Amino acid sequence: MAESLKLAKYWIKKGKYVRCQLCPHNCIIAEGKSGNCKVRKNISGKLYSLVYGKPCSIAVDPIEKKPQYHFLPGTSAFSIGTPGCNMHCKFCQNYEISQASPEDIPSKDLMPKDVIKEAVDSGCRSVAYTYTEPTIFYEYAEDCARLAHKAGLKNIFVTNGYINEKPLLDILPLIDGFHVDLKGFREDYYKNICFAELKPVLDTLKILKKNNKWFEIINLIVPGLNDDIKIIKEMCSWINKELGSDTVVHFSRFYPCYRLGDLEPTPIETLEKAADIARKTGLRYVYIGNVPKEDNTICPKCRKIIIRRKYFDILENNISDGKCRFCKQKISGVWQ
Repeated sequence: MAESLKLAKYWIKKGKYVRCQLCPHNCIIAEGKSGNCKVRKNISGKLYSLVYGKPCSIAVDPIEKKPQYHFLPGTSAFSIGTPGCNMHCKFCQNYEISQASPEDIPSKDLMPKDVIKEAVDSGCRSVAYTYTEPTIFYEYAEDCARLAHKAGLKNIFVTNGYINEKPLLDILPLIDGFHVDLKGFREDYYKNICFAELKPVLDTLKILKKNNKWFEIINLIVPGLNDDIKIIKEMCSWINKELGSDTVVHFSRFYPCYRLGDLEPTPIETLEKAADIARKTGLRYVYIGNVPKEDNTICPKCRKIIIRRKYFDILENNISDGKCRFCKQKISGVWQ
């Protein structure tokens, strides 16, 4: 474990304790103990990351799997994640690693320079920090992202948005695209289901918008928990007002897993209703995920299909120079 120790950023000493300032939990951590995320530990009065250069999940994924639909479509992302998370969602599909301690999960030695070499050798156009929350392996992601830019690769943060303002602003120049999981639109849902708070996530989204960073939002609809149509309408109206009508929103289907194994999958009708509400509030790019159907991008002006998708495959791409090939309407996204 010693070789994976990395002095953490964003903490202060408080007597015999250290206070982590990376995410809104702001954990006060005693000597020899780890914070809420299980991967940042107080060792002799200093805070260390336990997962630097120690990813437990590594894969070459289609960018559409993140899902990022308006970011270099049809390309691959070299994807890495370490154990740990600063949320504990009852529906987490990656709970075996997100809710684990580093010592409980096999990992691979892969330093930042090796990540970039493998990404380039694999023909990837980007590096994605994903599978678990990249905020908790911040130092590792930051060093990888810096080298990725030098190699001409882009960086993607697949995140729950639960990060304090200072570390978020510091890493913004290195990250080209964010995929933010907006899990619901009520504080009690975040508290009881995710063991976190909603407001910091909304603040993250507003910071990304203010700094002109590309981001897409995903909302997993869980039957009986966050599928109230009135609340979904409130969420979509907030997105349209605060973030803009060009914000890409994905509604994703829940399947039983982890602590919610007794629930039924989300009815497709619920997803379609949510998407319809989103469009009626003014959102122009709305998608339904985790269902066996085409999930196409429609030009908001001429209404023709400009990207045709099936699962993670691009069947047709009619975007040229960031515009609809048919009517020349500008389409929001990162296209080159």
